[in-house]
Amino acid sequence: MCGIIGIFAKTEESERRLGEYAAQMLLQMADRGPDSAGMAVYRDPISERESKLCVQAPTGAALEAALEAARAGIGVETHHLIGERHALLVVPVPAEEAQHWFERELPEVAVDSAGRSIELYKDAVAPRDFIETFGLATMSGSHALGHTRMATESRVTPEGSHPFSTGLDVCLVHNGSLSNHNRLRAELAREGTVFRTENDSEVAAAYLTSKLRGGATLEQALEGCLEDLDGFYTFAVATADGFAVLRDPIACKPAVMAETDDWVAMASEFRALATLPGAEGATVWEPEPGVVYDWGKAAVR
Repeated sequence: MCGIIGIFAKTEESERRLGEYAAQMLLQMADRGPDSAGMAVYRDPISERESKLCVQAPTGAALEAALEAARAGIGVETHHLIGERHALLVVPVPAEEAQHWFERELPEVAVDSAGRSIELYKDAVAPRDFIETFGLATMSGSHALGHTRMATESRVTPEGSHPFSTGLDVCLVHNGSLSNHNRLRAELAREGTVFRTENDSEVAAAYLTSKLRGGATLEQALEGCLEDLDGFYTFAVATADGFAVLRDPIACKPAVMAETDDWVAMASEFRALATLPGAEGATVWEPEPGVVYDWGKAAVR
């Protein structure tokens, strides 16, 4: 079933309280997905000579060993531990180079996200525990996506939790199911994509990344989903500059959107939007099937 949320701040006040808003929304989706939870927050862009990486290891000891190896292998300018198994790193090398280093040297450590502004945290824990452990309610930022998962097609694991990020500063959350993801997985693997889970949402994220790397805009990449992805879905996709929403042409998965002068947001159910200040006066609508809605520049560097 799952629950998804997205919010884009339009004022400084909303940016300052973004984590608080997103956490409140995510809690409202807890009963749609009690198996695991995750959130991507876009904030505090770093310089072009640096990269942010969010990593998770199987154990606390494995994370400590990974940090020591990364200091020697690619350098770590700063790191912030989150719980026992997760960390936010800033490294002085390009993000893709850092990702490839982890894939080659520490394949047991998952790089959940990489880029200049994205911070992606996820785990196989209840949404309330997830929010408290990762301190999400205290974060500021420009926009965020979140997901609560009820696993129906693949195992409940930290890596299999959502969101999925398969490109630099690109993130996807998905409510629904794809029927042709195995064929797409094989095609993308031939292009060089490395998959870490069996989840169809990871395939959808990788599909969008492939299109973007080929020169498509985010809107064009999402429109390509309507031709190339079989199944039913509501996607919320974020880049460093904004976020976008797309429902499949049948649109059997729930979605609702709302906008005020302070924010624009989407969720699987209105009760998540109702937690936001000013929701009683917001413009509220159900996104049309097969139509891309986007805010911000929604571009990928």
